[in-house]
Amino acid sequence: MGRAVDQVVGDQQVVDADQEKPQYSIGEAADRSGLSRDTLRWYERIGLMNYIGRDHAGKRRFSNRDLEWLALIGRLRTTGMSVADMVRYAELVREGEPTVPERLQMFRNTRVDVLAKIDELRQTLAVLDYKIDLYEGKVAAVKPAALTQPCERLKI
Repeated sequence: MGRAVDQVVGDQQVVDADQEKPQYSIGEAADRSGLSRDTLRWYERIGLMNYIGRDHAGKRRFSNRDLEWLALIGRLRTTGMSVADMVRYAELVREGEPTVPERLQMFRNTRVDVLAKIDELRQTLAVLDYKIDLYEGKVAAVKPAALTQPCERLKI
């Protein structure tokens, strides 16, 4: 996904060549990323991964930059971002600087979604803590708001 910038000096971007160097086989990339080889191939096929280097025998070779991209994709998956949105993000990155406002908005929207999920998880944790206290016979078990307020998704 673009060139890895090691540092910016004045208005010049200095590229870290080691970040871009294709050095890992698909098996090594799978081990380092925690993804399967099939998933890596699929990511490339659907356009989620930029050009993956090849060795003299035509076998995929991944760079540190590729592994960093996979880590970002993993985080985006954790947020619940759809594959289609991740592919769109990858396309925007490849299109360059003019797409920064759209990418920024994608991250702002995703952040709102993540905060809502965190709130929902906190409420769920309060319910679990209440149930644990109740089953342990703690007299001071206080019923959490998540149990006293209607919630369509909450099934106890």
